[in-house]
Amino acid sequence: MSTYGKVYQVIVVGAGHAGCEAALAAARMGCSTLLLNLSLDAVAQMSCNPAIGGLAKGHLVKEIDALGGEMARNIDATGIQFRTLNTKKGPAVRASRAQADRLQYAVRMRMVLEEQANLDLKQGSVARLVLENGRVGGVETRDGVVFNAPAVVLTTGTFMRGLIHVGLQHYPGGRAGEPPSEGLSDHLRSLGMDVGRLKTGTPARLDRRSIDFAQLEAQFGDDPPRPFSLDTKRIDQPQVPCHITYTNVRTHEVILSNLDRSPLYSGVIEGVGPRYCPSIEDKVVRFPEKENHQIFLEPEGLQSTEIYPNGMSTSLPPDVQLAFLRTIPGLEQVEIMRPGYAIEYDFVNPIQLHPTLETKAVCGLFHAGQINGTSGYEEAAAQGLIAGANAALQVKGQDPLVVGRDQGYIGVLIDDLVNLGALEPYRMFTSRAEYRLLLREDNADQRLTEMGYRAGLVGEARWEKYSDKMAGLDLGMERLREVRISPSRQEALERLGLAELKNGASLEELLRRPDLTIDDLLFLDGQLDGLPTEVLEQLEIATKYEGYIRRQLEQVERFQRNEQIVIPEGFSYQNISGLSAEVQEKLSKVAPRTLGQASRIPGVTPAAIAILSVMLRKG
Repeated sequence: MSTYGKVYQVIVVGAGHAGCEAALAAARMGCSTLLLNLSLDAVAQMSCNPAIGGLAKGHLVKEIDALGGEMARNIDATGIQFRTLNTKKGPAVRASRAQADRLQYAVRMRMVLEEQANLDLKQGSVARLVLENGRVGGVETRDGVVFNAPAVVLTTGTFMRGLIHVGLQHYPGGRAGEPPSEGLSDHLRSLGMDVGRLKTGTPARLDRRSIDFAQLEAQFGDDPPRPFSLDTKRIDQPQVPCHITYTNVRTHEVILSNLDRSPLYSGVIEGVGPRYCPSIEDKVVRFPEKENHQIFLEPEGLQSTEIYPNGMSTSLPPDVQLAFLRTIPGLEQVEIMRPGYAIEYDFVNPIQLHPTLETKAVCGLFHAGQINGTSGYEEAAAQGLIAGANAALQVKGQDPLVVGRDQGYIGVLIDDLVNLGALEPYRMFTSRAEYRLLLREDNADQRLTEMGYRAGLVGEARWEKYSDKMAGLDLGMERLREVRISPSRQEALERLGLAELKNGASLEELLRRPDLTIDDLLFLDGQLDGLPTEVLEQLEIATKYEGYIRRQLEQVERFQRNEQIVIPEGFSYQNISGLSAEVQEKLSKVAPRTLGQASRIPGVTPAAIAILSVMLRKG
């Protein structure tokens, strides 16, 4: 064993989406940071679909951007199709999604990491933690090299005891073509952590040259494409279409007749898979009444011939994969470039974490990403940002960064993990957020940028841009309320379809009409017309949904009352009269920090919260 000469303040293990955000956050906050990865050729890899965002996931990316993270800027620079989803629905559930050039995405992120001050990248496989008096003191690699730091962030992805399944064949691997991480999960288990087993999967990659696109429906992106990041002025990348096709009865027959060769249905796989992203064999078995399933053919990049068939995750043998793919319209002559596979991996139940993502078992040790039982690049990146920031804040002796459920989807994600744990891979949905009308994509910066600025994540240039936007919103609200149109302006009223207006109205009152948009009113006021598009969009939402927003703010106010009642560290729930043994056990296990958090633990009843509230108020 040898000790590396340089002492760091924060060490991040794993350079996936969580690790990249964690390392950048700590380094940007001024901490000397080391990012260790099994291979420096595999930084920010898109192991599954080549896309960022989507329903609820787009909200996470916007929040990462508002807090000073990198994911939004990276996809803006490397995206090859941008689409806004749910445009016909309300603003709370509209979401941004972008196809990425997979290779460009990884290359640019590595360049950002290499150019970041205070950040070193090194290759190595971490075998165990270095512990000093009950807290972390660094890591030791498989090669026997020790790197010292008072804070460590583990972002191990699917690599801890990773096992890849293709049909009934299986072999160790953290990803196809890459070795797993051995020893670390056993070490964490030895520290008393609850280590479990999960499963995920990916589809085959197809050769674009063997697909008959003439049979398929093309799906184009928005024109012009809308960026994720507030720092991005425009998208310069060439934009390309995706294509849609469907499975059919013949496809399903091939799959069903080969289930005996599936590791999912032969008992080979033990890990729990993602309920909301099932394999194609799962879909066919669980939904026998469906005659077809939609498949999106997504390009992997501008310079690649690989196509990702979204919706076709599978672990069936390669010959079966080829057989069922060739029953699908447009894929009759398709060639597989890489077979699909399933992967089992170890994770650590996140109920053992504080809301800061620090482990309860070891001080200074933080977990982020799939090690916490989540799925998805966006969920991982959001956790990485928070874990990296809190590692840096702890080293600097400053208060932690905690996003509340009422402040962001990041808060919902982490609150769910630490209170509910993970029995299956966790995926973010808008339905998980009680206050989703307040947690829209368009106002992510209003909710979180000031928080990121105080923590040192958001730089001065972004803060000035945010301040200018807020000034524009103030001006816009002022103009909407003060500018009035009188009945004498017949030409303007006729243009708006309001010839019957008798008493005049303010622009705000006109905007509340369902048949008018803010664009319809711009000709009435030059100052309003001069405001940026994103400001006008927020003015329209704030005006049209004012009543709903006010009611949700009242709900948040009631929610915050319990959030402000702090439970002292080390508080004992034993022998409190009126609390059942089950409730005492649940509260002791989670160790909630506030009465609000305690109320969200499954099995903790309203009556128990009332008793606890009285006890805490008495001191």
